[in-house]
Amino acid sequence: MRIQQLLYLQKVVALGNMTEAAKELFIAQPTLSSAIKQLEKEMGITILIRGKKGVSLTEDGREFMQYAHQILDQVQLLERRYGDQSSAPKIFSVAAQHYAFAVDAFVQLLKEIGQSDYQASLKEMRTYEVIEDVANLHSEIGIVYLSRYNRQVMENSFQEKELSFMPLFKARPHVFLYRNHPLAGKKSISLADLLPYPKLSYDQGQHNSFYYWEETLADQHSPKSIIVSDRATLFNLAIGLNGYTISSGIINADLNGDDIIARPLISDEYIEIGYLTNRLHQLSSIGQKYLGYLRESIEKNA
Repeated sequence: MRIQQLLYLQKVVALGNMTEAAKELFIAQPTLSSAIKQLEKEMGITILIRGKKGVSLTEDGREFMQYAHQILDQVQLLERRYGDQSSAPKIFSVAAQHYAFAVDAFVQLLKEIGQSDYQASLKEMRTYEVIEDVANLHSEIGIVYLSRYNRQVMENSFQEKELSFMPLFKARPHVFLYRNHPLAGKKSISLADLLPYPKLSYDQGQHNSFYYWEETLADQHSPKSIIVSDRATLFNLAIGLNGYTISSGIINADLNGDDIIARPLISDEYIEIGYLTNRLHQLSSIGQKYLGYLRESIEKNA
């Protein structure tokens, strides 16, 4: 198997047509077809279904492409890192559910890097997307939470994707609400107290199972519910509509201001927030530094 064969296959799969792929690759179609047939022979599987209207992946082909994408992504990283030593940038990417401490750690990391060239990504994503991003080596680190309710499903997903979960801290659920909310004066809040107010939750797209929701106790019924896609909108609705969400209790006032506060939720549930890494990838030095800042931010804002 050669990298060139994987690049050929990637182009064919993207276009769904052998003839169009050959044109874009500037090679003859028989040469392209022969290269992919040779790859299938070497791997001992049929990767493509060939038809009059084009090509598509077999079930084996879909699994093969997941690994192929990881290899090609790593090749691209190597080329960017070592292709031009005089201008090689520091490269780092982290994917996370919506946590302010993840942003704070990212800010501190880039401040340390300072004037050095870097290519950095911080992606606040849906739960399933965080898992996929780390599994496909698009991000070195993914930040998610476990609870009694979702642990088995999430850990099965980690195992299937060859991911390791390392705990950062465990906490009781807290209610995030506006500092002038009618419940703000209570030392602790029950689920019954929350019934008159809209519950704010992050959109999980097509993977909308309660197991993938970011909010603890997501399966608990609420007569008023609003789905949002970003943290700023969620906080604006918490202020404007006296809405609430349930999370870790860690708030970074430097990044989010003083309008949102946290109150303990009366519940036997717990939140265990940790980070994901890919077992096929050794964490870089910049990734290790990020984890250091992450722990500092959690300790500072807990």
